[in-house]
Amino acid sequence: MNLIRACLVACAVAFAAPAFATLPAEVDGQPLPTLAPMLERTTLAVVNVSSKTRVQVRNPFFDDPFFRRFFDMPDVPQERVQQSLGSGVIVDATRGLVLTNNHVIERADEVTVTLHDGRTLNAEVIGRDPDTDVAVVRIPAENLTALALADSDRLRVGDFVVAIGNPFGLGQAVTGGIVSALGRSGLRGLGYQNFIQTDASINPGNSGGALVNLRGELVGINSAILSRSGGNIGIGFAIPSNLARNVMNQLIAFGEVKRGSLGVQAQDLDARLARALGLDEGRGAVVTQVVPDSPADKATLQAGDVITKIDGKPVGSADELANIEGLLPI
Repeated sequence: MNLIRACLVACAVAFAAPAFATLPAEVDGQPLPTLAPMLERTTLAVVNVSSKTRVQVRNPFFDDPFFRRFFDMPDVPQERVQQSLGSGVIVDATRGLVLTNNHVIERADEVTVTLHDGRTLNAEVIGRDPDTDVAVVRIPAENLTALALADSDRLRVGDFVVAIGNPFGLGQAVTGGIVSALGRSGLRGLGYQNFIQTDASINPGNSGGALVNLRGELVGINSAILSRSGGNIGIGFAIPSNLARNVMNQLIAFGEVKRGSLGVQAQDLDARLARALGLDEGRGAVVTQVVPDSPADKATLQAGDVITKIDGKPVGSADELANIEGLLPI
């Protein structure tokens, strides 16, 4: 009887206590998969970037002489400060180099970087490239952690990736997903595009943050989202690390990006042009003009030639030709 009473008391206590759902540390002797160890290293290299831009604002009433005289208002334009928040990635701990987006610091009068440990530092802008939306700043800090840049050409659709940044200015956050597509272009406002598309959530404030693989290597710089509402709908874009590395090296060396030119003008190869040139229908860029003494001229390219590949990369249109040409180093 005492045993039964003890069991009933134990059951009553068990049911009365709040139930907490917990996951075991192991399943069948195997530890549960987690990204925590990798993120403990990589998040140290992702920073918050804040920029301030002073804008001269003129009150429309200043244009009325009677209003100025009546209210004794001096004819002096007012100043307003615009602030922008984004993210960045430390890529060189020794020199304090941080990769971010051009649009995060564009026209900024003051750029500050806040590290993972809370330190806030004034940053020096090394260079910006609006055409690829890449910028490099330098911070005077010690004991930094940098991310290694991976070979983004080895990415495949379906690879797991993690986006790290400062969405909506709330503080550092991490989201996961896969590589949805490669070589994306067609976004407005940028001259040269070769984006990684991912469904890892990228929101305003994530710009300039890190897209890393499961080894914690930098494969891309988060740059843009496709959204009608301004929030994430699972279509985000990142600048491949190989492109960011090339642009960064030129910005450090020259303060700008020096781009070469083949010296051709082209248009899309459509069905009508293909028939006129006696070609099977396909994709490519038809040369319409060759600049005299240009590399294309010296290579004997002529009007009517169809370019289908550059450096092994397929060329499907005149826009793709211009894009690949602009992304290749001199």
